[in-house]
Amino acid sequence: MSIIQQHTQATLSDAWRTINIDALTEDSSVNFDVSTLHPPLPEISEADARAINGQVRQLLRGGDAEGALRGCLEMPVYNGSEAAKETHLHTVIEVLQSIKASEMTPMLQRIFAQQGGSECLDVLMKYLYKGMAATSAAADSSGRATPARAMTPQATGGFSQVGQRPMAANESTGSAMSVLLSWHEKVVEVAGLGCIGRTMTDFRRV
Repeated sequence: MSIIQQHTQATLSDAWRTINIDALTEDSSVNFDVSTLHPPLPEISEADARAINGQVRQLLRGGDAEGALRGCLEMPVYNGSEAAKETHLHTVIEVLQSIKASEMTPMLQRIFAQQGGSECLDVLMKYLYKGMAATSAAADSSGRATPARAMTPQATGGFSQVGQRPMAANESTGSAMSVLLSWHEKVVEVAGLGCIGRTMTDFRRV
């Protein structure tokens, strides 16, 4: 009989895999409160997010697009409900879509040169990725025709028309994605690739 065959089921148990190694490591985050590494984040309600949206729109109407963008980025919604986060995301995207392509790089350079400018561009990168994810999800959902949409024709006095114009939703989502990608390119040009790394590793989520 070989040595392997002599082992019992108990000795071949993989129970050792359930040991929490982090609990045995002195420097592990399990052994201390990671919240002490950063100051407490202010809680922003949906009403607060809507108030910020109103202030930003007022700046846009006054022609101060740079002030509107900086105002959005200086008040990110880290600690708040999903509704508050979605409201602020829409506010940021609204500002980005209102700025001309020729103004993007100079504006980002001015913001980056100011105090706290690097943090502002890191926040912008977070919202760009969040906006891309939301746009992709919207495009995927619009591509799937539900039974109600697919089987409910409209009478047009001689023929039946099903649903809306083909690819209309995809055109709008594609345009939104194009805007976000353009901003992503400009942010990397101004802030460098480190902006992406900081965005990916920051525990704070918008």
